[in-house]
Amino acid sequence: MSHRWFRHKADEIEQFAIDVIMGRREGTLATLFGAFLQVCSYLFSGIVQLRLWLYRNRILRDQPLGCLVVVVGNLTVGGTGKTPIVEKFARALHDRGRKVAILSRGYKSKAPPIWKKWWFWLNHTEDAPPRIVSDGRTVLLDSELAGDEPFMLARNLPGIVVLVDKDRVKAGAYAIKQFGCDTLVLDDGFQYLPLKGRLNLLLVDKTNPFGNGYLLPRGILREPIKHLTRASYVFLTKSKGVRDDELEAMIHRFNPGAEIIECAHKPQYLQRLGHDERLPLSALAGKHIGAFSGIAAPESFEAFLRETGAKLDYTRRFLDHHRFTSDDLATVFAEALKTKVELLITTEKDAVRLDATRKIPVPCYYLRLEIEILRGAKDFDEAVGKICFPRGEPLVATASPE
Repeated sequence: MSHRWFRHKADEIEQFAIDVIMGRREGTLATLFGAFLQVCSYLFSGIVQLRLWLYRNRILRDQPLGCLVVVVGNLTVGGTGKTPIVEKFARALHDRGRKVAILSRGYKSKAPPIWKKWWFWLNHTEDAPPRIVSDGRTVLLDSELAGDEPFMLARNLPGIVVLVDKDRVKAGAYAIKQFGCDTLVLDDGFQYLPLKGRLNLLLVDKTNPFGNGYLLPRGILREPIKHLTRASYVFLTKSKGVRDDELEAMIHRFNPGAEIIECAHKPQYLQRLGHDERLPLSALAGKHIGAFSGIAAPESFEAFLRETGAKLDYTRRFLDHHRFTSDDLATVFAEALKTKVELLITTEKDAVRLDATRKIPVPCYYLRLEIEILRGAKDFDEAVGKICFPRGEPLVATASPE
């Protein structure tokens, strides 16, 4: 049996598990598998709460680095629209004179070869440095080695350092020492307790705040909902502008002092792959289009395309962070041609995994999104000022116990 067959079967199993978690599957097998996952969730919950208790009681200790640490994260896995928030926050801090580094774990990035690690260990006494995705001047790694989000952030944020390492204490110290950074932004760092954030920005997806209420692996929660109490600010993302009083009441029940900032992910334009050409969103009206993506929540992406007045005749979904093969793309293009679509649309996050030099038989574009504040501040710069410069002065952070 070929490697391709095994990969296909692994993807099928993963998709089945996701469908059970999201309530998309019915039947005996789905019910039994869901019950098994629920038992696992209870075990996972115990581990999560024990870990937090150990840090809260200083049995395990966080490590202060003597600079402002801003954590952007969520209670759930995938789909809250975190990357555009990180990008806007880092850019706004940079524009206000901060020397910013974004620290990421590089989810699903390709690890360096083992021989490189061994070679470094044999020739150095200190730990290997973090991977430098951008030194603030040049993007040094591709999406495969950096991870999708760090590469996208590095490409869109000149002047800002982007580092990848599972040990973000080490990465933060490296950013301070080697690049003179005075502000660290932890991408997806709400569960990273060794480096305590002075400011914890928690993102909650209004379209699916907490899934089915279960922790992993039965649900999408990384930790219990009551841990909203650790948030300094709560960003309600993917809003349509209609207040959800019940959701806000739940947030304030667990965290009465948290300020809520409501925002929307606003599509800006369409960028053609491998070209400088941009199209306004109005160009989709009446067009027969296709869409493909490998993201956690493809429903909102596809819904937007329909809202433009386009006729979405073809869709193809892959698993989150799927690394597209030549066969995958050949299938997508062949199916799109068969459906006779005029344009193919994907997401910006997916576009970083596509070979821009590849010949594409159908005009292919990605959708550029940006954040717009709907409530809680007049605009994003005001939100940054309110959060990070509350008295008009630079805020220097020190880590302190909960």
